[in-house]
Amino acid sequence: MARLAMLFACLAAAFGLFYLQTASPRPEPASASLHAFSAGRAMADVAAIAPIPHPTGSAANARVRDYLIARMTALGLSPQVQRAESHVVESRKTSTLVLGATVENVIGVLPGRDHSLPALALMAHYDSVPGSPGAADDAAGVAAALEILRGIKAGGTPARDVMLVITDGEEAGLLGARAFYGEHPLAGHVGFVINFEARGGGGRAHMFQTGPDNAGAVRLFAADARRPQSNSLTVQVYKMMPNDTDFTVTDARRLPGLNLAFLGRQFDYHSPSSTVAALDQGALQSLGEQAFGPAVDLAFHPTPPRPGLDLVYGNLPGGVILAYPTWGGWVVLALAAGLTALGATRARQGKALAWRDLWRGLGAGVLLLLGGMTVLALTRRLTGVDSGWMEYRPLLARFPLFEAAMGLSLVGAAMLVPAATARGRLRLFGSIFFLAAGALAAVLNHFASWPITVGMAAASALLAFLVFGKGASVCGTWTGLLLTGLGVTLALQIALPTAALVTAWPLLAGAALNALMAGGRDRRAWIVAAAWIMATASLSWIGFFAHTLMQGLDQPEAPALAIWTGAMVAWPLLWPAQPEGRLGFAAPALVILAGLATALFIRVTDPWSPRHPRAEEVLYAVDPGGRKAWRVSTEPLDGWSRAVLTADGGAISPQALPGFRAPVLSAPASLVAAPSPSITLQKAADGRVTLNFTPAAGTTDLELRLKTSVPMGDATLNGRAAAILGKPGATTLLVWRGGDPLSISFRPASASGGLSLSYADYLAGWPAGAKPLPAMPRDAMGFDLSGSTLVVADRALAW
Repeated sequence: MARLAMLFACLAAAFGLFYLQTASPRPEPASASLHAFSAGRAMADVAAIAPIPHPTGSAANARVRDYLIARMTALGLSPQVQRAESHVVESRKTSTLVLGATVENVIGVLPGRDHSLPALALMAHYDSVPGSPGAADDAAGVAAALEILRGIKAGGTPARDVMLVITDGEEAGLLGARAFYGEHPLAGHVGFVINFEARGGGGRAHMFQTGPDNAGAVRLFAADARRPQSNSLTVQVYKMMPNDTDFTVTDARRLPGLNLAFLGRQFDYHSPSSTVAALDQGALQSLGEQAFGPAVDLAFHPTPPRPGLDLVYGNLPGGVILAYPTWGGWVVLALAAGLTALGATRARQGKALAWRDLWRGLGAGVLLLLGGMTVLALTRRLTGVDSGWMEYRPLLARFPLFEAAMGLSLVGAAMLVPAATARGRLRLFGSIFFLAAGALAAVLNHFASWPITVGMAAASALLAFLVFGKGASVCGTWTGLLLTGLGVTLALQIALPTAALVTAWPLLAGAALNALMAGGRDRRAWIVAAAWIMATASLSWIGFFAHTLMQGLDQPEAPALAIWTGAMVAWPLLWPAQPEGRLGFAAPALVILAGLATALFIRVTDPWSPRHPRAEEVLYAVDPGGRKAWRVSTEPLDGWSRAVLTADGGAISPQALPGFRAPVLSAPASLVAAPSPSITLQKAADGRVTLNFTPAAGTTDLELRLKTSVPMGDATLNGRAAAILGKPGATTLLVWRGGDPLSISFRPASASGGLSLSYADYLAGWPAGAKPLPAMPRDAMGFDLSGSTLVVADRALAW
C-alpha cells in the first residue's frame, strides 16, 4: 500500500507541475506597463477584426483591411496595400491543383536608425476561413504583432527598421505571403521573421518552428522570451508534417525566424465557435509575451543573432530552456550509459542483479511500447469516433475527458507490465489480454489498418509470454529497460539528433536514479525521497510530450512513448513490493478499466452543447442547364439537417456533384433562379485558345475542373505562366477564393480539340426562391460554407 500511495502521489504531483507549465498565464490588463505586452490592449484589436467571418475577397475582409490601415497610420507607420493576383500550382501524379485569389497585404514600417540593417518583420495574416470569425486564427496573431510593435515604439527609435507584414490569403494557400516575398520590393529588406499563428482557441503558446541554422534564433528565444515553451522535437516533427503557415514561405527562402502558435481548445480551430468571447485571453498573453522580448532585443540591437547549426533544446521544469549543440547528445548518451553501468555494478555488488533478468527487462521495455500502443489504440476506438478532420470533432468537444481516458489507460499499462513481470506465472493472461485488446481495436476500427493493429497485439502477446514467466527482480529488469532506452536513443542520435532529447533526457534521469538507488535495491529514506522528486519532475516533462502528441495528432499509439520513457524514471515506484500480493496486480487492471470505461462513456453520451455545437453544412445546389436542384448536406444527418433536405419532399440519397470529392447526401429540391457564370472559349489567329470564366455575381468560392483531349503547351493563368493543362486526360483543379474573372490561355498541339469543364460556383446566401432554412438548434452551428447556394454544371467545349 505504501508503494502505491507513493506512486499515485508522484503522479498527482507530476500532473500539478504539468498543469502549471501548460496552463495559459493571467492576461495583463490594458493598464499594464507600456514597455510590456498586454493582452488587455491587444483584445481591442481582436474585437475589431473578428466580429464575423472575413475570408479573402469578401466585403468583411475589406473592412478589416481598412481597419488595419487606420491602426498602422495611428502608429505612425505610413501603411501601404499590396494588391496582387496570387496563385500556387501543385503538381500531382494524375492531376494539378491550383489555389488562387486576389490578395491585399497591408505593410507598415517603423523606421530604425540604420536603414541598411536587415529589418525585423512581425508577420500574421488577417483573413479567416469561410464561416469562422477567426478570433484565434489569426486575429490574435495580428493583434499580438500590433501590440508588440507598439511596445517597440514606446522604447524609442529602434536600431533597425521594424516591419508589420499583415498578409491576406493565408487560408487560401499562403497566397499573401507568396505575393509579398515573391514580388514586393521590401521583401529583400527582411532579415528576421517572427510569425504569429493559432491552431486552437487557448492554452499556452508554443514556439514550434524555426528558420534554418537556428542556433542564434533559439538562444535569442531562450534568453529573452517570458515563460518560453518550445523544444527541438516539435520543430523536427513539424518539418515532417504536411501543415503550412506563412512561415513556410520565409523558411523556403532560408530566412531566420521564429514561428509561434497556441494549440489548446482545438474545437475552435477554423470553427464558427472561434469568437472574440470564446478566445482564451491568457493564450493571447502567452503568444505575445513569448515574442515580445526577442522582438525588442532584435529591434534595438544592431547585431542580429548569428546563425549556426540547429540546436537540441527543450523546457526544463520551471520554464527554463536548455539548449546545446547536436554533439552534446553524445555526451548525454555517454553519461546515461556510464550511470547505467554504475547502477548495475552496485546492484551486482549487492548480489541483487541476475543476468537473466536483464533479458526480461529488455523484453519489458519493448512490451511497454507495443503493449502500450495496443491498449491506447483500444481506448481510442472505444470512443466510437472515426478518424478525420470533421469526424474528430466529438472528441475535441470533450478533449479533457478524452485525454483523461487515454491518460488512465497509459498509466495502467505502465503499471501492468512491471507488476506482471515481478509476479510471474501470468504468461497466459498477458498473451490473451494483448491479443484480445488488439483484436477488439481492429474490429472497432472497421478493420482499417488491421495488419498493424493485430501485428502489434501479436508481438505484445509473444513478449508477454516471454516476460511474464518466472518472477524477476527490480534491479535486473530496470537495467534491461534502460538498455532499450540506450539503443533507441543511439538510433535517434544518429538519424535525428535534434529529436533525440525525447528519449535521451528521461533516459539520463532514469540512469541517474538507477545509479543512486544501486539498481533499485538501496531504499534508504533520503534516497527514496530524492528518487520521488526526480521522478515527479521527469514525469511532468514526459506528460507534456504526451499531451502535445494527443493535441496535435490523432495517432493514439504515439503517446505510448510516454509509457516507456516514464517507466525508465518511475520503475522502482511501479515495481510492486512483495507483501502487496494481488493488490499490486489489481491496481493496474483497475486503472486500465477506468480508462476504458471513460472511453465507453464518451461513446454513449452526447458531446454537443451550446459551447461546443454540432457542425452542420447544408447547401442548395442548382444545375440551371440540366434544370435540376438538390438540397445537400456534407455532414452526417441529424433531425435538423434531415428536415432541411426533405423540405421539398425529395428522398435522401448519395449524389455525385461538382465541387465534392465524394458523393454527398442530397435530396431533390425545387428548381429556383440562380445566376450562372459566363463562359467563353476563343481561338486566336495564331492558334492560341483562351478560356474566359467570369463567376456569377455574389461568388465567394469557385472550383473549376478542366480536362483536355489533346496535349497543351505555353499555358497562362490570368496572363502569368502556369504549369497546367499539360497532358490530355489529366485533371487541372482550380480552387479560387472570391469572384475574380479567370482567363486561361494555352497553345494546343492540334488545330482542333476539346475541353471538358466542370464547375462549382458558391454564392453567398440561401436562394431567395427556396423555402427558408428552419431555425438551428442551440447545440448546432453552420460550418464553413453552410447556407450557401451552389451553382454546378458540366460543359464540353471545342475549338
